[in-house]
Amino acid sequence: MTEYTRRKFLRRAAVSLGLLTSGWLLPGCSGEELVTPFPSPTPVPPTPPAVATGEPSGDTAQPTVTSTPGETEVPRPTATPERSLAQPDLVVARGGEPEEMVRRALAALGGMEQFVKAGDHVVIKPNICVAYHSYEYAATTNPWVVGALVKLALEAGAGQVRVMDYPFGGSAEQAYVKSGIQEQVEKAGSQMETMTRFKFVDTEIPAGLDLQRCKIYDGVLKADVVIDVPIAKHHGLARLTLGMKNLMGVIYDRPAMHRNLGQRLADLSSRVRPTLTVVDAVRMLMDHGPTGGKLDDVKKADTIIASSDIVAADSYAATLFGLRPDELAYVRAGTEMGLGRGDLESLRIEEISVGG
Repeated sequence: MTEYTRRKFLRRAAVSLGLLTSGWLLPGCSGEELVTPFPSPTPVPPTPPAVATGEPSGDTAQPTVTSTPGETEVPRPTATPERSLAQPDLVVARGGEPEEMVRRALAALGGMEQFVKAGDHVVIKPNICVAYHSYEYAATTNPWVVGALVKLALEAGAGQVRVMDYPFGGSAEQAYVKSGIQEQVEKAGSQMETMTRFKFVDTEIPAGLDLQRCKIYDGVLKADVVIDVPIAKHHGLARLTLGMKNLMGVIYDRPAMHRNLGQRLADLSSRVRPTLTVVDAVRMLMDHGPTGGKLDDVKKADTIIASSDIVAADSYAATLFGLRPDELAYVRAGTEMGLGRGDLESLRIEEISVGG
């Protein structure tokens, strides 16, 4: 067990013991061969009129983003009155600018100070999989969501905050710029890191049921805090890219994950345990993921989901696509392995309306 694992295990042991009861699994953002794609997920009904997003206005008009009408909406559980005074397991913020939604969601979880301590080395892992689409196409994480998390981590006293991903379409340097994430990270006072090949180290996965070892990025393994920031999007093989799927960006050999993808994603998640998962659903890619490329496939939802439980975060995010959590193989596997909880009805969920 590495120093990182011991430190994080001791800090979160009390929480982890309460999660050992349920699950199953799936893939990530990579240049994989899509074999027998799953049917496209059923989108949810159109959202209310859009509000400010915190994105730049500028002189150039922003591309038009359309909503795909849904047929059936999967009921979304909400916090129960009797639990309203307890700290929530999961927070959903809606209807505001990205930074404000992130700040409100984290405040409801007890503040970033619950996750980042003074002097901590923090790694923020967004989805920056390609270098040929800007954030409007919902293939990459919203830049203002990432920037907000950098600010909050620094405000909490982090000694170092690094933002990174391992793109499969184009170079990291190109993808960082094209996504708009590098600009917002630097404005927030931090830096991007290029994940070089020689820093991926052969790592055992003791709890893995199918994947027992793989090459994982050394900087992620040694971080005190890992914040997982996926964008909510369709994926031709995994059905959806969410928190667990986003962790594929920390490993070197992605093709090896495609055999028994769901279970292997859960296995990977048992070794790389994010302290916090923040799902970006400001814009959602409803079809033709993971790379997208058509604005007609993008739904503007202005939603942020935050939880210390990656399985719970992914479970709730699935409902935004009209899916049940157990329809995602990695969620099923993760629940069965005790990595988190997919039983949304029993979770303390707080929903916040940010917009006026």
